[in-house]
Amino acid sequence: MVDLSGVKFTRRQCGEVTLHVAEAGPEDGPLCILLHGFPEFWFGWRCQIGALVEAGYRVVMPDQRGYNLSDKPKGIARYDIDILAADAIALAAHYTSEPFRLVGHDWGAVVAWWVATRYPESVHKLAVLNCPHPQVWLHAARNDPKQRRASWYVAAFQIPLLPEAMMRAGNFNAMVGAIRQSTAAVSDEDVERYRACWRQPGELTATINWYRAAARHRFEPLAPGSIKPPVQIIWGKQDPYVLPALAEASRALCADARLTFLPEATHWVAHDAPERVNALLRDFLK
Repeated sequence: MVDLSGVKFTRRQCGEVTLHVAEAGPEDGPLCILLHGFPEFWFGWRCQIGALVEAGYRVVMPDQRGYNLSDKPKGIARYDIDILAADAIALAAHYTSEPFRLVGHDWGAVVAWWVATRYPESVHKLAVLNCPHPQVWLHAARNDPKQRRASWYVAAFQIPLLPEAMMRAGNFNAMVGAIRQSTAAVSDEDVERYRACWRQPGELTATINWYRAAARHRFEPLAPGSIKPPVQIIWGKQDPYVLPALAEASRALCADARLTFLPEATHWVAHDAPERVNALLRDFLK
């Protein structure tokens, strides 16, 4: 059982939306923002909070736009990656005017990559877990048959209404199955916390709209070395959704990056190997 007694909650205005935010650690500590992916919420970082607080960071974990207790504006365009990155910058401004540490997993890492791409002066260091840079992913999804098969669901999510119905079916059976692909046990109590998140009005459409908006965004090509903040890529090699080669291609876009593969971990690397992930984060972010 993870001790979350030190986690406090607040709401922060970030442009057009108000985000529900979990906070932990000393208020005067260096800011470290953790961005969850799909279909999680702030709770996805439960295994990292204690280690980062112990290292002295002010740990800030929003429910991102569309998720859990945060606002869920209507319309696909309001989930464009430029807007999602602006949310993260607006959130950071509530805590500091200095460059901050940014960690993301899955869709949270897509946002984190984009913050480092668009706002490099704002990011002190960037850590991403099992997620390529969006430009790398898009190229592979269009040109690599293996990656296209691995990410078949992204095309399926473009269909109106049907994905929401499929995810809701059987008390969110498909989504529970996805998070239980982790090699670490996901307790029934944890599953109920996820289900409570997924039951929020408008949650499913809002979160799927992230995928729909990404398919409509035009990404300009980046040259190797374009991403300036230091980057740590942590990658569970048993990820069924994204090929390890995309991690290598993402590293090539960075001026200063290290890549660590965890051979036995899955897409849910922060849950599968928390001690190893926490050690890597603490060593890199300091």
